[in-house]
Amino acid sequence: MPLQSLTQQLRKTIKFITMKNILFKSILGFSLLFAFTSCNNDDDNTANEPTQKEKAAAFLEAVNTRNVSTIEALVTEDYIQHNPFLPTGRAAFAQVVTTVLEPNGTTVENQRMMEDGNFIAMHNLWTNAAPFGADTVVTFDIIRFDENGKIAEHWDAIQPWESNTVNGNTMVDGATTITDLDQTTANKTLAVNIIQDVLMGQNPNNITNYIAEDYIQHNPGIDNGLVGIQDAVAYLTSINNMFQYNTIHKVIGEGNFVLTVSEGTWNGTSNAFYDLFRMENGKAVEHWDVIQPVPTEGLANDNGMFDGF
Repeated sequence: MPLQSLTQQLRKTIKFITMKNILFKSILGFSLLFAFTSCNNDDDNTANEPTQKEKAAAFLEAVNTRNVSTIEALVTEDYIQHNPFLPTGRAAFAQVVTTVLEPNGTTVENQRMMEDGNFIAMHNLWTNAAPFGADTVVTFDIIRFDENGKIAEHWDAIQPWESNTVNGNTMVDGATTITDLDQTTANKTLAVNIIQDVLMGQNPNNITNYIAEDYIQHNPGIDNGLVGIQDAVAYLTSINNMFQYNTIHKVIGEGNFVLTVSEGTWNGTSNAFYDLFRMENGKAVEHWDVIQPVPTEGLANDNGMFDGF
């Protein structure tokens, strides 16, 4: 039964994220962090300064080609790492690129990229990712650029790839084109309303005001359409295992795409919920997400997964 498979699939995902696997996935996230800033920063030639998105794309390429010198040029030496299993600092990442990613042939392919002020959010697909606990993993990564145009801080969430989906979509396919830049503020407000009213339960009846009937779903355990969400909520509530969103920590939007970063509980554990919405005509029409449990042991830093936003 599709709804019953939701819990099974998400529990399967969480089982992937053991402490051992998270260690390597954290390495992954660290690489993403640096992958977001790959262009040269010349204070004396600002006219030719690459955009933040150009730096992000170039840095991903530097990770794939193991170009440590580019990484060193684009990331601050004392960058702040929020992936809980990686230490803070640029040198640690460079070591990860050469001693973990390179031997395993791990590569990253960006699916979507959004810019909001000095923040860049990326939706990425990693292959040959066995060091991270699965052959393929999906990540959301957020980086903050400092006043000198270098990566200064990084947050992420990681989830193993699930090929068997209830809705027939993959975890990363779908629309990619950014439009409606003049609607960025309104769409960010809409995303917050969805989280607060529907997922926090403040006014769940408003769901029909926020979600399109033909909503395209990329969560592997939930079906397409407004009815897919309604059925999933009803089923999880009936077994006393509904997602509990408690706090929205960050909202990043560019035009028709909005990413929210929330903290909550599910399956009796604290989780990071990254939700990406595509908006059209005042409603959400497509959704992707990554869910990762928040670890409490074996941490490599004390920066927290949500601090600093």
